[in-house]
Amino acid sequence: KANRSVGISNVYFDGYSGPSIVMFLDMNKICVSSGSACTSGSEQPSIVITSIYDENRAKSSVRFSFSFENTKEEVDIVISKLKEFIK
Repeated sequence: KANRSVGISNVYFDGYSGPSIVMFLDMNKICVSSGSACTSGSEQPSIVITSIYDENRAKSSVRFSFSFENTKEEVDIVISKLKEFIK
């Protein structure tokens, strides 16, 4: 809980490619990122995640950003789409 932004969550999908998840969600009109904001548009893994964990974890992570405007229904849609991808 300490030292983090309440609207940003980085989720590690062990065994899955972060960029592949990003592409799948993008095709379903869900905007996420596989890197930190400072590497936006780059194919390089997040330097933040790499410095905390390792490059493999960085390549399998996805960053979700939320605001007060997001609804529970929107989160449920994202979860449903992630389950669809992981199957």
